[in-house]
Amino acid sequence: MQKLRYLELLKINNESQKLNVESTRSYIDDLYSQDPSKCLSSIICIKNSVIGSNRQKESVIAQGIVPRLIYLLRDQKTKVTVRIETAVTLGSLAKGTDDHVELLVNSGTIQILLDLLEEDDPRLIDACLCCLRTLLHHSSAADVRYNIKHFQKLLTFAGPSESLQRQSCVASILNSVCRSPAEQNLLCSVGAHSILAPLLATQNHSVRISVVECLATMSFNNTGVAGEIINTFCKDTKLPNYLETLTSRDQPVDMQLGAAKCLTNLHRAGAIPAYDPIVTYRTLPCLVRLCQVEHSEVHRAAAANTLANLTEVDSNLQQIAAISNQLVSALVNLLNCPSVAARGAAFRAFASLGANDEDIRKRIIDTKCLMDRVVSGLGDENKEIRLAAVRCLHSLSRSVQQLRTTFQDHSVWHPLMALLTDNPSTELLTAASSALCNLLLEFSPAKEPMIQQGVVQLLATITSQPDPSLRLNGVWALMNLAFQAEQRLKSQILTTLGTDQIFRLLADPDTKVLMKTLGLLRNLVSPRTHTDTMMALHGPQVMQGVVLVLEGPHSPEVKEQALCILGNIADGERARDHIMSNEDVLKKLIDYMTHPAPCLQESAVFCINNLARRGEPGAVERQTRLKDLGVVNILHQLLSTTDTILFNRVKAALTQFADCCSS
Repeated sequence: MQKLRYLELLKINNESQKLNVESTRSYIDDLYSQDPSKCLSSIICIKNSVIGSNRQKESVIAQGIVPRLIYLLRDQKTKVTVRIETAVTLGSLAKGTDDHVELLVNSGTIQILLDLLEEDDPRLIDACLCCLRTLLHHSSAADVRYNIKHFQKLLTFAGPSESLQRQSCVASILNSVCRSPAEQNLLCSVGAHSILAPLLATQNHSVRISVVECLATMSFNNTGVAGEIINTFCKDTKLPNYLETLTSRDQPVDMQLGAAKCLTNLHRAGAIPAYDPIVTYRTLPCLVRLCQVEHSEVHRAAAANTLANLTEVDSNLQQIAAISNQLVSALVNLLNCPSVAARGAAFRAFASLGANDEDIRKRIIDTKCLMDRVVSGLGDENKEIRLAAVRCLHSLSRSVQQLRTTFQDHSVWHPLMALLTDNPSTELLTAASSALCNLLLEFSPAKEPMIQQGVVQLLATITSQPDPSLRLNGVWALMNLAFQAEQRLKSQILTTLGTDQIFRLLADPDTKVLMKTLGLLRNLVSPRTHTDTMMALHGPQVMQGVVLVLEGPHSPEVKEQALCILGNIADGERARDHIMSNEDVLKKLIDYMTHPAPCLQESAVFCINNLARRGEPGAVERQTRLKDLGVVNILHQLLSTTDTILFNRVKAALTQFADCCSS
């Protein structure tokens, strides 16, 4: 009986679908009619059928109506009522799936809508603005380019005499198209901030929230634009002060969030200092308050994200936030939420809070279950969660004490290594390798198991990445790994990297990469107990690398590091022969003794002191050779220096030559 009933329902459904298809085909046929009334009726039927139904949108799009709709929209000979309904219908289709929007964008719909804003009919303009607003919310529209005329025209519809709908649409559109510094600067140049700011006084929530979001986007990471915005007025009040009032509890929550985000962006762009009461006593408390559990998950996630941005750099703001209104427990609660946005925001907030202060890091790490959440986040199926968890781990891994205890207890290195070897994105690899730098410090218990898991080869591979941040992290981690390491590990590092790669790193255009590479070499040839062995195995390569830097067009700070490596080599009983047998290197040392940069003089004299050290095998011969090269005379000349460090090093070096000079 039930089976029979099911078959009857299936038959009815099939017949209904057949009727729908036939009906749809009928009014779609009318879309191509030359009769304006039939065409209008067809468009209205299409519009009504697709509202709220992606399946219907898919159905009518599949029948190829988009080109016809676009033709009707742009054809000035078509009745304006038809064009208006066409714009509304396209706006409805733009609320469909990403594929639907992509089709509309690729069909040139955005450019056509922008061009139609030049026409005179206000109803058509309103329909075009609404359609633009919907289309531009999607990422598919990111590649569309705009010029100054587009922005100027849009802003004519945002004046005080325009309708609330137009004002809201324009602010929303400008917010969507403001995706880079180029658009930010262009909007600022046409006075968008001056036109939009007064609209914050409008008693319409849609307008105000659109405006505050647009101003926040304009000022994001843009010092110049932020500087212009803070000098803009709303009702005779400077904008930051007006935004401050919008963070009050009596405002809608999304308005509080929008105002706090705008003030945060103005602060991070350098327009408002961290110590300004607007930041310390209004923006920060507002965001902390909105992270609390009584608010919706969406609002809490947004507040935590903005709080992460606000506190990312300034240690004072981090300290204030960390002791505010049970923020840490509220963020832990946010980690338990199901949404990716909430968990990612909580991780990012923790990363910012723990960026600088050891006490805050300890408080965060000691929070129940937090490290479990971080570890599970590293292996989360969502890439955004993995990235946020890694950044949180990187921040917390700056704690020396926690590296030795909590991090060891949770074996955080294990999921981190798994993540690093799983073909991560560049962004994720950068964050993970940053954390790796801390986990490979000399006192970290994670160091040995990571070596066994092949971290040396992994880091060597990272040093050859095209991204300079990755190369820096790779070399930095190897430098940490080599510090006070066993000779076996040092040789493994040099062998794995290879001579060619070391030379490439020493010729890297990024100075930070070069400096860390020199730091790596310095760690490899020190302490003194390792110097002779390392130079016996890799001496020619090390010397060639040092000479490469000394002969390059580098700053004194860079060359100082190369001279320090020579100083370490000169400390080795047999290793110093690599210097003494190299006429070119000796001449360079002598030249740097009289260099204008004190740091180079100090390093060169330090190296000479090690070469001439009394009481060691071959000391007399080395002293005689150096004296013949004029070293002693130069040292006597340097006694007149006013540089205390250099003077003391010169005196120490002359002491080594005492026997040689007296004879």
